[in-house]
Amino acid sequence: MEKIVHYFDNIPAWHRSVILVAGLCFFWTLEGIFPLFRFSYNKIRHAGINLLFTLTTLVVNFCLAYGIVWGSRYSQSHHSGLLELLAAPRWIRLMLGLLLLDFIGAWLIHWIEHKLKWLWKFHLVHHTDTWIDTTSANRHHPGESILRASFTLLAVLITGAPIWLVYCYQTLSISCSQFNHANISLPEKLDKALRWIIVSPNMHKIHHHFTQPLTDTNYGNIFSCWDRLFGTYASVKDINSLHYGIDTHMGEKENNHAARLFKMPFEPFRPAPGSKFGRRG
Repeated sequence: MEKIVHYFDNIPAWHRSVILVAGLCFFWTLEGIFPLFRFSYNKIRHAGINLLFTLTTLVVNFCLAYGIVWGSRYSQSHHSGLLELLAAPRWIRLMLGLLLLDFIGAWLIHWIEHKLKWLWKFHLVHHTDTWIDTTSANRHHPGESILRASFTLLAVLITGAPIWLVYCYQTLSISCSQFNHANISLPEKLDKALRWIIVSPNMHKIHHHFTQPLTDTNYGNIFSCWDRLFGTYASVKDINSLHYGIDTHMGEKENNHAARLFKMPFEPFRPAPGSKFGRRG
């Protein structure tokens, strides 16, 4: 336990970059060997667009990292936050901290983005991807990246998480996101077993189905318990029946061009005829 604390308390920035790149390369390779869907698409072009948004996410996170570090140091110096109220071994504080950071910093903001139209328009960029693979993990508009970083700061202040726990959570978060977005085929029994604890690939793929109600399920990133607890968990009998994208923006000119995707949140929202998303609040 002490080794984990020491490592993440002193983790070099380049280690975090290596973890990000190594995860992409690892799951990219697995997708080629054990694909869930055999897409007919230009994988390099698709990756280029998604990696462009990954870059903007990294820039936003770098700029806002100072606020998150400040929040952690403030909480520690003032002995504030929920974790300070818990007199328990460090490993229990680690698990509880990861659970709460995942709930506030990932599940909660994700759920809110699906409920408020002006936030949905930013999150829409992520859902317009019709070829979900590991590069889709960080396909987030810069505006959404700011919102998610803000909720991470909120989670840090509420929990009082020390900086080593924050870095541990962020590392686990990006690794799980790359994993559950990866276009890989796992044995069904293994996937079902995994989703009792973490968000498995098949569980998250349901969230990327192109229409409601499945799109409004399985919001989790690391832990699957939040969807089960709040009644947003869903499963399907045939994973091959899924159709990625969003029914308001199924044209490739809308979902596969970077310039259009950057402008998307600021354009009038005109759902396609018959789209269930036209009723979003």
